[in-house]
Amino acid sequence: MRRFPTLSLKFLAPSVAAIALAGCSLPYQEPIAAAPAPVSPSEDDALSLNAFFADYDRASLAMSPESKSYRGIRDADYGRWDDVSDEAAEAEHRFLQGSLVEMMAAYGGENLSEQDRLSYRLFEQMAKRRASLYPFREYGFLFDHRRGAHTNIPAFLINIHRVSNLADAEAYVSRIEGIGPQLDALIAEARERADAGVMPPDWVYPYVIADLEALIAAGDDNAILNDFDAKLAPLTPDLPDGTDAEASEVIALQAMAKEAWNTSALPGYQRLLTEMRRQQTIAPTDDGIWRLPQGEQYYAALLRSYTTTDLTADEIHNIGLREVERIHGEMRAIMNQVGFEGSLQEFFEFTRTDDQFFYTSREEYVADAQAAIDRLGERMPEFFGVLPTDPLTIKPVEAFRERSAGKAFYQRPAPDGSRPGTYYVNLYNLRDMSKNELEALAYHEGLPGHHLQLSIQTQLGDLPAFRRFGGVTAYSEGWGLYSEELGKDMGFYTDPYSDFGRLGMELWRACRLVVDTGIHSKRWTREEAIDYLAENTPNPQGDIVKAIERYITTPGQATAYMIGKLKIMELRARARDELGDDFDIRGFHDAILTSGPVPLSIMEENVMKWVESERGG
Repeated sequence: MRRFPTLSLKFLAPSVAAIALAGCSLPYQEPIAAAPAPVSPSEDDALSLNAFFADYDRASLAMSPESKSYRGIRDADYGRWDDVSDEAAEAEHRFLQGSLVEMMAAYGGENLSEQDRLSYRLFEQMAKRRASLYPFREYGFLFDHRRGAHTNIPAFLINIHRVSNLADAEAYVSRIEGIGPQLDALIAEARERADAGVMPPDWVYPYVIADLEALIAAGDDNAILNDFDAKLAPLTPDLPDGTDAEASEVIALQAMAKEAWNTSALPGYQRLLTEMRRQQTIAPTDDGIWRLPQGEQYYAALLRSYTTTDLTADEIHNIGLREVERIHGEMRAIMNQVGFEGSLQEFFEFTRTDDQFFYTSREEYVADAQAAIDRLGERMPEFFGVLPTDPLTIKPVEAFRERSAGKAFYQRPAPDGSRPGTYYVNLYNLRDMSKNELEALAYHEGLPGHHLQLSIQTQLGDLPAFRRFGGVTAYSEGWGLYSEELGKDMGFYTDPYSDFGRLGMELWRACRLVVDTGIHSKRWTREEAIDYLAENTPNPQGDIVKAIERYITTPGQATAYMIGKLKIMELRARARDELGDDFDIRGFHDAILTSGPVPLSIMEENVMKWVESERGG
């Protein structure tokens, strides 16, 4: 079986991975496959460790045209897709592990600065986490209801591939032409995995098939060609004589894009649809990954990687049960505050169904989310020493993926400032987007959550690129969840129902610990997990079903949020106790954020070093 890394940018979120054509014919160009040899640092260079990391980053980018695009780099690879072959995946693995060996051989001494020692340790731990998952690389689902090339390709072209000149437009056409071969390579691998029993449960396929059918049925009026036309429009000069050579070239590019769609991309999507229909007839009915060979070991490895701890599935499950009980108690206090008479479950039903808690227009939701972020932004200097330098925009999720996308997510800014940070809200069904949760969602994804965290991280220009652009889920999602509660410390959630919404979102993350481990370790069914959330959370049924379906196809990831948040809260309480009146919340936050993403154990070390420096000062 050909194998691919399950956690690669090729198949998942861009925050996890390190990712010009001439003439008129725009031939399809083969993806880049070969990996360079491991980097060998120069021992006579005083800054050789930084040079080592810079060389590693350049070599990594050379293997991933898509990563270059995420960084805002437009060069000769701008019209290409990543190589998704087994050979490329193995070369990437050998390159990373070989680079680790080279680094440890050359820089094992004590003569490194404190920051360089941290970079050394982080690179080592990152390489070891990836190595721990490599034996299970064939276990990933290449196409499911939330991700896969069928939706990732349009999202990438629309949101990442920028067009500022005709060369960029030519590269866009080249990428459209490359969609067919890219899909064919992934179809072949997905077929092999499915025939070996590695495929998502049967309920996934109607979602994927519906997305594909909608894209195919759109014909030339599809999201990709519409986006290309919109990006071409500013390149057409408005001259008195009506046309010129440049305008003619734009018209020619539009025709070439349409031809590339109909001769390469569309047939590729049609072949993918055929394969998804075939797999639907043989798909399993069990939901957890315990059903895979070595499924228990795979899940344990995922939990270690996502949480950066050694917590077992049983321990995480029990932490979840404890936190659910605590949050239920705080919710009952709000229920009493607003004078509701009845049980907590009856209060849940009231908040999930009463019309007063829902918007009737998308525009009103976006306006209120923007207002919430603007109000909080005014108080940021009181709580943070380092502030974001990138603008933040709020956008509804695009129509082509809103049916299957999550309720909210964030896309980081480009390091060159060419792309702002973007907070996406999924307004496909306004009854799934309660007014009560608006503040907490905005604080998590925007300020002081992911936008602050990732803007600071991206602009840490003196740190190695793997720290500026890499990710540790427990760190980043722990910060996002912490930010929701921090909004209360900053004086917001003045409406008790909004504060109830904040608790509801924290409860949601506590329940994730229970249902994720329930599904993948305790062998709960999809229906049992849905029933647990319906009984224990105020979320609407659509929200609940979508969440459980996410946890089934992305095992372990959902556990990182609460585990990370609890660690940050623990460290804040400890620092406050040790420093007393000398505790400065701005310094604490800067100690968390200015290192970039780190495992939780190193986060603790960083905070304790800050405590010692404050005590010494």
